[in-house]
Amino acid sequence: MKQTALYERHKAAGAKIVDFGGWAMPLHYGSQIDEHHIVRQSAGMFDVSHMTVVDVGGPAAETWLRHLLANNIDRLPSAGKGLYSCMLNDTGGVVDDLIVYSRGSATYRLVVNAATREADLDWMNRTAEGLDVSIRERAELAMLAVQGPAARELAAPLLPANAGAEALRLGSFESLEVDGRDEVFVARTGYTGEDGWEIVLTSDAARTLWDELLAAGVKPCGLGARDTLRLEAGLNLYGQDMTAQTTPLESNLAWTVAWEPGERDFIGRRALETQRAAGPSHKLVGLLLEGRGIMRAGQVVRTSAGPGEITSGGFSPTMEQSIAFARVPAQSEEHCEVEIRKNVVPARIVKPPFVRNGRVLVGGECK
Repeated sequence: MKQTALYERHKAAGAKIVDFGGWAMPLHYGSQIDEHHIVRQSAGMFDVSHMTVVDVGGPAAETWLRHLLANNIDRLPSAGKGLYSCMLNDTGGVVDDLIVYSRGSATYRLVVNAATREADLDWMNRTAEGLDVSIRERAELAMLAVQGPAARELAAPLLPANAGAEALRLGSFESLEVDGRDEVFVARTGYTGEDGWEIVLTSDAARTLWDELLAAGVKPCGLGARDTLRLEAGLNLYGQDMTAQTTPLESNLAWTVAWEPGERDFIGRRALETQRAAGPSHKLVGLLLEGRGIMRAGQVVRTSAGPGEITSGGFSPTMEQSIAFARVPAQSEEHCEVEIRKNVVPARIVKPPFVRNGRVLVGGECK
C-alpha cells in the first residue's frame, strides 16, 4: 500500500490502518464515534493526501475544461474561486466528481478522488489529445482537511507566511495561494457538512502543520468518521452513490449540470438532454429508518413504485438512528420498507442533507 507523508504520524497516534484504494489510511484512532462528534462540536483534522491534485494550464485549458466538465468554469469569475462538478462519459455516466479551482491567468487546480486516479488521468489525457493543454499531477504535495465549528479559528495562526488573517476572509468555495518557499493552498471546502479548510502544501510543511494542529487541540480523525459525517451532510461517495453507469440526474446532482449556454458541448450532454426530456427513471433519495436495525449498501428498498437499492447507509451518531441514500424509482412516495437481513423495516424518504453545521435536518426542515 502507498503511504502518505503523514503515515508515521498515524502510527504514532495509534491509528487502525486499512487499505483504502491502495493507500494505507487511518480508519480511526480509537473511537470513530468520538471523532465524529469532535468534528460536529469542535475541530478535527483528516489526512486526505491520497486525493489526486492536478494542475491544468495552457492556451486551450479553458476550452478543454468547458468540454470536459458538466458544470461550467465560466461560473468562476475570478481567481480564488472553486466549483464542484462531475466529469461524464459519452452516455452521461459519472467518471468522477471533483472540485476545480481557478488560479488566474487561465490556470486551474483540480482535486479528484484517490480510487479513480488512474482512470481520471487517462480520461483527461484522452479528451485533451490534440489540444495545447498542460495536465500535471502534483503527487509530491500533501493535503489536510481541518473541519468543524472551531477549525478555522484554531488553524489560522498556524498557516505559513502570515496567511491566517487573509485565509479567515475566504468565503465559501474559495481558495488562497501564498507564494514563497512554503507554498500553501487553502480552500474553504470540505466533506463533512461543517466549516473548515482543505489545505494543500508540501510534505514537510504538512508534517509540521499536523504537529502544530495537534498541539492546538485539533484532534486527528479517520476515514470512518469522514464517511458518517459526509453521509449526514448529504454528500455523495463515488463508486456507490454515483458511478460510470449513473448520471447526475439520477444521483441528486442535477444542480451541478450547467445547461446554459446551450451551445456548450460538454461530454455527455446529448445523453443528459435525452434523459431530462424523458424524465429519469430513478432518483437518489435520503432514507430515515423508522424501526430497529442499520441500513447498509446493497439492501433492497421496497417502494410504492417498485424496488430500489441502498447505495450508502449506516448509523448517524448525531441523529442516533440509521440513515441512508437509496436509488429508487422516480415515482416513489414517502413511505417505504428496507429489507435488513430477514426483517422488513419501515423507513421514510426524505431530502438530504440530514445534518449541516451541527443542525439536524429532516426533509429540509430543522428538527
